[in-house]
Amino acid sequence: MDYASLLRLRRTALFLLVGSVLTLAGAWYFQWGLGYVPCKLCLQERIPYYAAIPLAVLGLVLPAWATRLVLGLAAVGLLYGAGLSVYHAGAEWSLWAGPTDCGGGAGANPAAVGDFLNALQTTRVADCSTAAWRLAGISLAGWNALIAFALSSIAGTAALKR
Repeated sequence: MDYASLLRLRRTALFLLVGSVLTLAGAWYFQWGLGYVPCKLCLQERIPYYAAIPLAVLGLVLPAWATRLVLGLAAVGLLYGAGLSVYHAGAEWSLWAGPTDCGGGAGANPAAVGDFLNALQTTRVADCSTAAWRLAGISLAGWNALIAFALSSIAGTAALKR
């Protein structure tokens, strides 16, 4: 393997790392900074990014053959995340039914144990079939589908290209 190919793999791993970290930072900003409560699917859509981060870090230091492997694994995980996000966005547009057990995640202001009753009165439960926010007509789930698919495509192409 030549140096240019190894450098391309390293750049792809770095891009995957930065893209995954920024995507999660954006999700956390909406959750903790702006107070949007994530639903069950929102939280599940983050899992491929949690997996992609250590895989990308490994891709920065492993030999080329192993970097291809970890980039391929990250690509498969992110492709799953893109599919899950498409399902979520479709449920938000009422194209199909969302999960029947969808309730919220953690809110922006966790209550102290002594203030449990007040917390019950102010807690908002997120519904998977309702988009909390849209930009250009695309919900957060839709944007996540686009981002996850793009990162998966980039990682997968680098993993398969000789």
